[in-house]
Amino acid sequence: MRQPTDDQVDILIGQVLRGGVLLSSAVTFLGLALFLMHHSSATPNYATFHSINGSLRHLGQLFPDAIHGNPLAIIQVGILLLIATPVARVAFLVGAFALERDRLYVGVSGLVLLVLLYSIIFAK
Repeated sequence: MRQPTDDQVDILIGQVLRGGVLLSSAVTFLGLALFLMHHSSATPNYATFHSINGSLRHLGQLFPDAIHGNPLAIIQVGILLLIATPVARVAFLVGAFALERDRLYVGVSGLVLLVLLYSIIFAK
């Protein structure tokens, strides 16, 4: 297997980032459009704070709600995709450095990826 050049890796990283942001924007915009279609005549009450629905905080319930067309869940999935974009970039770099057989950078990138995943999964 041929090793990718630095320019090829840079181009692929750019495509990963661009694709993640575009996908996130499209999903978020879809959720916003659905939300405005269902709640366009509602008047917000800024005097009282209302917390978000608890199902939007748990991935196990978030994705089924989004699939069933819940606009807030769709927006939340779009935000999660935006958060996942730089994580995907670091994961891609681990693979690219592995193809280049650069053990030091595989180790450093892998450590950064583990820290990112740990902070996302176990954040309170």
